[in-house]
Amino acid sequence: MDMTSDKRERILAAAQRLVVRNGLQCSMAAIADEAGVATGSLYNYFDSKEALVRGLYERVALQMSEALMVPADPDPGQTLRNYFSRYVHFIGEDEERAKLFSYLDNTPLISSNAVWIFGPFVTHGVQLIVQAQAAGMVRPGSAKLMMSFLRGAVRNALKRRDGYGAFSEEDRQLFAQMCWDAIKV
Repeated sequence: MDMTSDKRERILAAAQRLVVRNGLQCSMAAIADEAGVATGSLYNYFDSKEALVRGLYERVALQMSEALMVPADPDPGQTLRNYFSRYVHFIGEDEERAKLFSYLDNTPLISSNAVWIFGPFVTHGVQLIVQAQAAGMVRPGSAKLMMSFLRGAVRNALKRRDGYGAFSEEDRQLFAQMCWDAIKV
């Protein structure tokens, strides 16, 4: 990683920690201090706090896409079960990232950008359901609504656990099976 992307990543990591700890009211100066950079340097990477917050959301979207947008299994049903298992793992493996995602997902500043930022990821998940529907494995209905329901169920279940700690493999399998059971024919 070159120095530019290293510094940008340090800024994003610091912003993530502070947003999770203090919300969006954390100052740019505090973020710069946490990242070990001069406040003026921070503005070389993000021209405003809104741009920095959008950068956080884009970072989570990229991480999520890399974790979940993998080649399909020949069996569309298995592809969906694998997707659900990876989604549960992604949301549950990093407590700080899960809290950040939940916080940002409910922030009006981000809502208008969410469709653009998460568009490829959302489209991928919806396509998985459409393919399984075409194979007669998933009930008819809006694939977009089903995928939204399932991802929301996983995120909300995580919120209600004692902490966001990592799920066991047994937990991931249970969540993936519950997701599959909710939509299969």
